[in-house]
Amino acid sequence: MFLWVKAFHLISVVTWFAALFYLPRLFVYHAMTDATDTAGNERFKTMERKLLNGIMTPSMILAVALGIWMMMLVPDYMSQGWMHAKLACVVLLIGYHHWCIRIVKAFKNDTNTRGHVWYRWFNEAPVVGLVAIAILVVVKPF
Repeated sequence: MFLWVKAFHLISVVTWFAALFYLPRLFVYHAMTDATDTAGNERFKTMERKLLNGIMTPSMILAVALGIWMMMLVPDYMSQGWMHAKLACVVLLIGYHHWCIRIVKAFKNDTNTRGHVWYRWFNEAPVVGLVAIAILVVVKPF
């Protein structure tokens, strides 16, 4: 059973990260959209909403639920330092996810105040999380 849960956890994590990488990239392009381009602006709003609600949030919920299930199947994980560090990274990624939700709402309400350069930097944050989590899970440095 554990290997099945682990496989689906990995699939949901990959899907969540794909969305964590793509949604901020949409923010970059959306912030570059001319204010007079109403059709383009509405298209970005639709894409952002569908990605967030249809893929990103369900993937996050599934990844977290399956992760909890794995920890219930192997309670020893909670006594290992690498798992505590990994969970701290996951909490930060969930915070990033919720920040993305706020940004989607800002674009939806036409209240975004940040430019495309800021979003280019914002787009890099999940990379740090992915690298940290992959190293922690594979290498188990402590």
